[in-house]
Amino acid sequence: MTPREAELTPQLEQALQRLASLQPENKLLREKIHLLIRRIFRYSSETIDAAQLELLLSGVEGVEPAVGPQAPAPVSQPRESSPRRARTPRLPETLPVVEEVLGPEPVKADPEQWHQIGQEISEQLDYEPARYFRRRLVRRTYVSKAQPENAPVTAPLPATLQERCIATPSLLAHLLVSKDCDHLPLCRQEQILARRHGINLPRQTLARWVELAAQWFTPVYQQTKTGVMAGGYVQLDETPVDYLEPGAGRTLKGYLWMGSRPGGDVFFDYHASRAGECLDTVVPVDFQGTVQCDGYAGYHRLAARPRSAIKLAYCWAHVRRKHNDALEGSPRTAGWLIKQIQLLYRIESRLREQKAGPALRQAVRASQSQPIVERIRKASTLLVRTKRFLPKSAMANALEYTLSQMPGLMVYLEDGRIEIDNNLVENAIRPTALGKQKWLFIGEAEAGDRSAIIYTVIESCRRRGIDPFAYLRDVLTRLPQMTIQQVPKLLPAVWGKPVGELLRKASSSS
Repeated sequence: MTPREAELTPQLEQALQRLASLQPENKLLREKIHLLIRRIFRYSSETIDAAQLELLLSGVEGVEPAVGPQAPAPVSQPRESSPRRARTPRLPETLPVVEEVLGPEPVKADPEQWHQIGQEISEQLDYEPARYFRRRLVRRTYVSKAQPENAPVTAPLPATLQERCIATPSLLAHLLVSKDCDHLPLCRQEQILARRHGINLPRQTLARWVELAAQWFTPVYQQTKTGVMAGGYVQLDETPVDYLEPGAGRTLKGYLWMGSRPGGDVFFDYHASRAGECLDTVVPVDFQGTVQCDGYAGYHRLAARPRSAIKLAYCWAHVRRKHNDALEGSPRTAGWLIKQIQLLYRIESRLREQKAGPALRQAVRASQSQPIVERIRKASTLLVRTKRFLPKSAMANALEYTLSQMPGLMVYLEDGRIEIDNNLVENAIRPTALGKQKWLFIGEAEAGDRSAIIYTVIESCRRRGIDPFAYLRDVLTRLPQMTIQQVPKLLPAVWGKPVGELLRKASSSS
């Protein structure tokens, strides 16, 4: 070895050691870049074809034998040939019909010379633009002919939401549905009124009307929230919402917290932060039961309450997402775990098809789902012990998340009322997510409380198949004449049964 080579050898060794130490970091960064690219440019669904997983896991050994024998596959029953599902008609039968009779020109010229022997009917879907009009209330004054000395009588004004307010319940219902259901911000509604109808109403006036409607719906909102929390089982989630702070010069981040009872209503609660203290008002102090949520640490505050009887149930959909993120970096391990989670969801799908009650769901989960969950737990524990993955890799994060959530993930096995995931309450977030793309932020922190009230009403209507416009119009008409004790009759759960059906029929025939 030449002196020059001897001099360069230590530097070369140092460079090789440095290169070797950078390789894990390089691999981790590449994995994060690929995950980011997938989230931005690829389809966001977590669904993976079963055939794709079979191909991915073909020839894989080492994981299944290490955790014990596989659970026996359920015996598949031969499927009977089911009749083809009836096609839903494009036009409902309740749609009003306007009939126009067309006659041939020779018949029009001399109808007496012709005799009708039949007809051909063609249907089209037509539309008339929305119509605004001035409702003028004329209250005539009368005096008695028999006793002209008595004071004149005049018909009293009907009960209204606010004195000298020109907005009727129908207009307020249209305003709220356009804003919080169709996601038209007030600035666009202001432009539509001015440009298409010649009605000049500033958005400040529209905002005051929204505030007026929210104030009237506050008792309905409070009793809806009480009903959701009364069942002993609630799903919780939260989503960020930007708002304007006077003097800040920029938008700040608030949060809409959501509570949902599967098969029931949903409520929204607005707070200016995501701190765990917000849960003290979202979840009443006297609540006892099960709260299903994601892995956010703020929810631990509920179980840590003094003399708390709250049990936290976690979400298998979040676990699946973690492993789906790790699928590209660790296809075999993540693919095997995803397949196990898919087995759990297949069991839940069959239970839904059978319309199983809580008792049957608990029994089936104990016999079929529990062995799969135990297999996932053992496999995740074994993989963590072997330290096969980089500490900050997507696969290591998925395994760590699974094991940390496992006590809460097993709660749904113990109670047939509990769902396997939190997707029902996450679906309630979608209207707010669409709205944020349109109105970007709410005007002030207090506007968040108003939005929470209106979102609660509209989302509860959506869940029960109620036309939100018909509900809002009817309730805003009746509220000024009712007492607080009569408010339970106006809840969507009650309104949607007898009264709502009659109103829907009446509105369709008008």
